[in-house]
Amino acid sequence: MTLAPPSPAGTAMDALAALVADGDVVVLSGAGLSTDSGIPDYRGVTGSLRRHTPMTYQTFTRDPRGRHRYWARSFVGWRQIREAQPNDGHRAVAALQAAALLGGVITQNVDGLHQAGGASDVVELHGGLDRTVCLGCGDVADRAGLDDRLRAVNPDFGPRVEEINPDGDAELPDELLDGFVMVDCLACGGGPLKPDVVFFGETVPRDRVDGCFARVEGAGSLLVLGSSLTVMSGYRFVLHAAKLGIPVAIVNVGPTRGDAKADVRVDAPLGEVLPALAARLCG
Repeated sequence: MTLAPPSPAGTAMDALAALVADGDVVVLSGAGLSTDSGIPDYRGVTGSLRRHTPMTYQTFTRDPRGRHRYWARSFVGWRQIREAQPNDGHRAVAALQAAALLGGVITQNVDGLHQAGGASDVVELHGGLDRTVCLGCGDVADRAGLDDRLRAVNPDFGPRVEEINPDGDAELPDELLDGFVMVDCLACGGGPLKPDVVFFGETVPRDRVDGCFARVEGAGSLLVLGSSLTVMSGYRFVLHAAKLGIPVAIVNVGPTRGDAKADVRVDAPLGEVLPALAARLCG
């Protein structure tokens, strides 16, 4: 564990505990929090960006073939996302929240594991894979219903895959894709359907961003968990907190873009740090 910049508390863990013990902490979480649940991150040591180019909003909306490829892969990958269980890190966040030390949670993740782990007041900055939205009529629907319909028209399409991505997109050979059948929107009979998540190249809704800025402004501190902060989507909240003089703590394995802004920096696995922190502060 390392501390940057130096803290008079003595160790990074002591400094982190002291900061969280003051309460009014807003959490900003990233994909690194879900790796212990079997969902890979994008930029870590085993990150999917090392082997896979994620779907972009431009490709999804403009290229029917690319969109078909995404849904074929997502049809398979969704099963692993759906079956993933919250890990000790998610449960520790919920425990700290139950102890009234944490306020709301802003998550960059789309897997719903914070809520499954017992957390409340969670803002899904990039949306959730458990919903779909029709780009034609705007209807928002439950992903489970779509999965049932896709299974009905693709009874034999379901190759086993070893790798999925954080957006639920599985790795499949191109030669299998033509055998996949997509369905239309139930509300309007058209589409196209899109998972209710923010793709690369897509803009997070302004009201959602403004709400997250407001949370940060009202926080006693900002705690970043498992995010490299490489993209501005999350990094802007660290910049905002630092500008306002709100303490920032970062727990992540490996360097992050926000390290220079951190008052406390713990470089260690979340699955070790967060349960230890919860045990220390929640009795």
